[in-house]
Amino acid sequence: MFNLDQFVTDRAPTWTELDELVAHAGGRPSRLGADGVRRLGETYRATAADLALARRRFPGDAVVARLEQLVANSRPVVYNAPTSRTGVVEFFTTRYWQRVRERKGVLLISFLCLAVPTLLGGYWAWRDPGPASGLVPGKYQAVTQPRTPGESLGLSLDEESAMSSQIFTNNITVTFVAFAGGLLLGVGTLFVLLQNGVMLGVVGGLAIGSGNGRPFFELVTAHGVLELSCIVVAGAAGLRMGWALIDPGNRTRGEALRTEARAAVEIILGTMPWLVVAGLVEGFLTPSGTGLDAVLAVGFSLGFVYWGLVLWRGAPDPVDVTAAHAT
Repeated sequence: MFNLDQFVTDRAPTWTELDELVAHAGGRPSRLGADGVRRLGETYRATAADLALARRRFPGDAVVARLEQLVANSRPVVYNAPTSRTGVVEFFTTRYWQRVRERKGVLLISFLCLAVPTLLGGYWAWRDPGPASGLVPGKYQAVTQPRTPGESLGLSLDEESAMSSQIFTNNITVTFVAFAGGLLLGVGTLFVLLQNGVMLGVVGGLAIGSGNGRPFFELVTAHGVLELSCIVVAGAAGLRMGWALIDPGNRTRGEALRTEARAAVEIILGTMPWLVVAGLVEGFLTPSGTGLDAVLAVGFSLGFVYWGLVLWRGAPDPVDVTAAHAT
């Protein structure tokens, strides 16, 4: 029966040949000569066909990402297209979203590792606030103090700017730690996700239990939906690297880690601008006391835009029809 090991064993020489031809061409197919260019086209079509087959037969396996990367790197050389046309703009409009979407299982695990502790921590803090409050740093204890819904925090423009900068820095730090934790077999990433989930849940549970549920959601929703989305995506990037070390499949651990680390770095780079947006919203909109309706509209709109782009722009590139019929 046709299986993954047989597929990789049979087809890997063609993939290696294509990779070597692309490297030798160095962006200029003319360096390969007539026979080399002909062979470049043949191996590209065969590899693209293998990618189409792998997507159907082995969805979610690392071999799909390997082939996607190889086909993406080969396409500009095969069609002799300047890479500048598909550089930064293509990355932020297409490639980033494909990276986020291509490991749905890992993305779901990252989400659950953040969401489940949030719900459990919130329930615990709501039912038993005494012990739960001991887990929360002093700067968050104010969530239990009475506060009027919709009331501005009374910060000046300079203070709002400083707050925005501090929040932005903290968001990036959490994102990078979640990403880098993947090198510890994913344990570091899991710890960051679980810790942030518990802390968020406990703070929220204490606020709700003390009658400050509405002010709490006014303070966290506008930026929180997007910010937590970014942390989930960064966690998925870290888990990809961790799993590559645990189960490299048909690759060596070094090769698996290089492949997944390249994808993870792309995810982190593409996530940075969205963290900036979350930091700006948290630094300027949140302290203004806009009101629950407004912050809910802003928060869920940002989340809808982000995940809408994941679904829309993250769809895999269609494989060329001719390539799909190649053998």
